[in-house]
Amino acid sequence: MAQNASVPVALPPLPRAAAQGHQARHLLAVPADVVVDEVEVLAMSRFVGTRWDVVPADLPGADVPVGRMANPGEPGVLRLSRHSTITGPYAPQAAGMDLGLPGGTALVFDVVCPRERWDEPQKYGGDRDGLARAFPAGLPNREEERVAVWLIQAARRLGGSVRFDVAGTWDEADGGRRGPGPGHVLTPDPGVAVDLTVYTDVWLDPQAAHRVLQGAHPRVRLATEGKPYQGPPKGLAERPLYPGEPLDDEARRALHARADDFDIDALQAPMVLDAYGLVTDLGVDGSITVEVSGEERLPLLVRDLPWAASGAVCYHVRWDAPDLVESQREFPQPGHVVARKRAADLVGRMAVAIHAATGGEIADEADFLLAPEDL
Repeated sequence: MAQNASVPVALPPLPRAAAQGHQARHLLAVPADVVVDEVEVLAMSRFVGTRWDVVPADLPGADVPVGRMANPGEPGVLRLSRHSTITGPYAPQAAGMDLGLPGGTALVFDVVCPRERWDEPQKYGGDRDGLARAFPAGLPNREEERVAVWLIQAARRLGGSVRFDVAGTWDEADGGRRGPGPGHVLTPDPGVAVDLTVYTDVWLDPQAAHRVLQGAHPRVRLATEGKPYQGPPKGLAERPLYPGEPLDDEARRALHARADDFDIDALQAPMVLDAYGLVTDLGVDGSITVEVSGEERLPLLVRDLPWAASGAVCYHVRWDAPDLVESQREFPQPGHVVARKRAADLVGRMAVAIHAATGGEIADEADFLLAPEDL
């Protein structure tokens, strides 16, 4: 990871041309308090092959195993994958071009990836992030979908915006055969991402987790209550399972007796608990569930930690909104927004409480890591 420079470097303007005919072009716009290595870390959180092909001048401490340092006035090039790159930062200006970016934009990153779209517009499902509005003719898929979703999540984390599909707006990306995209600007609402996960190597038994979370909310309860086993329905061994069953009455009774013995042995054996949950009823605000289990598929920045080599214990803290449809709207009703804010505060307190008891790492819905003091 790179170190921040102490001396600011003048940024070059955004170039007119960037994409070729088979490529899409998007702009990531962020405010002045964002530093370049924050974008690098978010890219590393999602794309395995992230590396600097050209290290920008304000990151003099970056490791350059493959690439090179930028020349004066040259932007950096961060490679996400074989076919996708982020070039920048640029100043939010360009000669003879209106970038159409929100006020407060201080840095612009030029993102180029394969242009891969569905043939028809989205017809079903929610559009919480506004991607269907940004791509009215057909949503991205494959590589472009991965990049587009990451751009939304990165902009949400950094307090920025994304202007999608600008290839052909200022440059003839495929010789003028394809017109410019709509170039919609999306500014993701940071409050939309509520759920958090704590990854750790410490397993809390249900009673311990209950005590930890009661400090965050007194009404949290264990969701492990069940009903006593009553056995199979009476008379099941006295009738055929289906017409024409080949078993006679004696063989059927013997088979059911052996099955009963197996069930009894299983119920008398020590219980091995590999997952459990806790629930907090928030009334009109919905509920919060904490699901505890082992997990082998971990975020990229967690899986290489020594304690996570063989997997981790995961505490998934999730808000269940009172209205699922409303939760997937890009512009939900004010009542939902208020409930979401109250639930997000509690989700954060619960995640911090678990982290204080177990250590490890806290990740948001996008698998971006968070410090406890930021919650």
